[in-house]
Amino acid sequence: MEAPTLGGMRVRKGNGETVRLARGASLTDFADKVGLDAAALVQMLFHLGEMVTSTESVNDATLELLGEELNYNVEVVSPEDEDRELLESFDLEFGSDEGDEADLMIRPPVVTVMGHVDHGKTKLLDALRSANVVDKEAGGITQHIGAYQVVTEVDGNERPITFIDTPGHEAFTAMRARGAQATDIAVLVVAADDGVMPQTVEALNHAKAAGVPIVVAVNKIDKPDADPTKVRGQLTEYGLVPEEYGGDTMFVEVSAKANLNMEGLLEAIVLTADASLDLRANPTQDAQGLVVEAHLDRGRGPVATVLVQRGTLRVGDSLVAGPAHGRVRAMLDEHGNELAQADPSRPVMVLGLSAVPGAGQNFIVVDDDRMARQIAEKREARERAAMQAKRRVRRTLEDFMASMEKGESQELNLILKGDVSGSVEALEDALSQIDVGDDVGIRVIDRGVGAITETNVDLAAASDAIIIGFNVRPQGKATELADKQGVEIRYYSVIYSAIEEIEAALKGMLKPEFEESSLGRAEIREIFRSSKLGNIAGCMIIGGTVQRRSKVRVLRDNAVVADNLDLASLRREKDDVSEVREGFECGLVLRNFQDIKIGDVIESFEMREIPRA
Repeated sequence: MEAPTLGGMRVRKGNGETVRLARGASLTDFADKVGLDAAALVQMLFHLGEMVTSTESVNDATLELLGEELNYNVEVVSPEDEDRELLESFDLEFGSDEGDEADLMIRPPVVTVMGHVDHGKTKLLDALRSANVVDKEAGGITQHIGAYQVVTEVDGNERPITFIDTPGHEAFTAMRARGAQATDIAVLVVAADDGVMPQTVEALNHAKAAGVPIVVAVNKIDKPDADPTKVRGQLTEYGLVPEEYGGDTMFVEVSAKANLNMEGLLEAIVLTADASLDLRANPTQDAQGLVVEAHLDRGRGPVATVLVQRGTLRVGDSLVAGPAHGRVRAMLDEHGNELAQADPSRPVMVLGLSAVPGAGQNFIVVDDDRMARQIAEKREARERAAMQAKRRVRRTLEDFMASMEKGESQELNLILKGDVSGSVEALEDALSQIDVGDDVGIRVIDRGVGAITETNVDLAAASDAIIIGFNVRPQGKATELADKQGVEIRYYSVIYSAIEEIEAALKGMLKPEFEESSLGRAEIREIFRSSKLGNIAGCMIIGGTVQRRSKVRVLRDNAVVADNLDLASLRREKDDVSEVREGFECGLVLRNFQDIKIGDVIESFEMREIPRA
């Protein structure tokens, strides 16, 4: 079937065939698949309003638009599917054990320790290292590799346990966002004198979202004001019911500083693994696993700490780790000792890679260096193309409405942050009472008080959630990270507005007319009093631009103290100006609001109309 395009070129149209393209593919890739000239596709997109070169990576929407014009069903292959197909082309497969049941052997559990800052995570990890009842090596750990293994005795049997020493639940979720399920069990550390704190709840929600069993370590029981019973009661409210209360979560009272009951915690981990998990792997196949962390060492070159999940890794093996490849030149354990091989669930430091892989990327052993190099080069090219294409599509309330209209059963994941706990609880209760039928539901995966943090954005990205900010704003680089990750953050100051919009989205009726666009931020450095104008704020523009005609809000400690204000005056030195850019100083006066303080942040924004579909 022939169809003329604008410009006199004739382009053959398809008959609805499916064309599979990698994310970030170029027009040349599309043209090769369907047997057309790439120049014709460039010209066609030009007349459709898209300026794209033939070798430039384009986003999914553009590829699908082109497919509709040419009568092809464009299927954009996800990175995970593409990686699986890449390995299959080399007769390889990641993520499954080879052989039958007889080949599977019991492997140690892999444990991540999480909890609130200053609740003793680091001291607990140090104490667990020294509590190794089988290997009492003098001098302790000589080298930190981000993961290590200890051995304990349970019922007379030696049982090894692997600990991944991550910086916190941020790294835990960052790895999960890449599709890496490295952890079998999460240990939640709670200080007996402090009780449940905001980061405790964050860590708990991250562990629950990953679907892993949780063991609670009630730390600092040696302190005079310790109250373990209070901790049990608090965590029961979050769904962690102790065994002694009829639940299924093991609570272990420990003191990392006094080295009390470390063996009891290790035993609880082993018992939880035996009761809840079937941890087996085939040690005879080629090794596969995950990169826990990696860095560039000045003397050794790229160094990666890897966790072997199945198979046995040996010195001399050819492996691919993400876009890096190489032959295993040496393997070191957590003590700095050289190893000849690493069994399933064993963490080791690997030397000999060509580049530094990313945390959470998988590694796989292949037949020879040539195959490893080919796979790594294709992965690197794919990652580069995907990065050049536009960032991932946001999961917005509008998308949720569109998917509902297709008749799909959906669950809307939300993260709630507010200025006070009462507001958050009220909002959560109101949202839970929204009922629009059995085909759709709301799931609040995290809630908290305070500014929206990068941790919240990471969790939203990993769980495909939308963040609701009630009278709070993002902290640090959370906004920048949200844009990069494609996470939508919605801000509200009236609880009914949030309820109405989300209910409308659930009913498939959301038709927003305006959206807020942030213009810039100014920090108040000095305040001048004027009998004529009132309080004049001497400001430094710390981001973007502040415009005279825009709306502004006042933030104090990342909480909104005044919203939707107008500027009565904006001056640069003695001149009235329409806007002031980042890096410059200015003086401004807020209309009908005088309660400003040094350190307050003034955020400039405007409401932009959204064209209706």
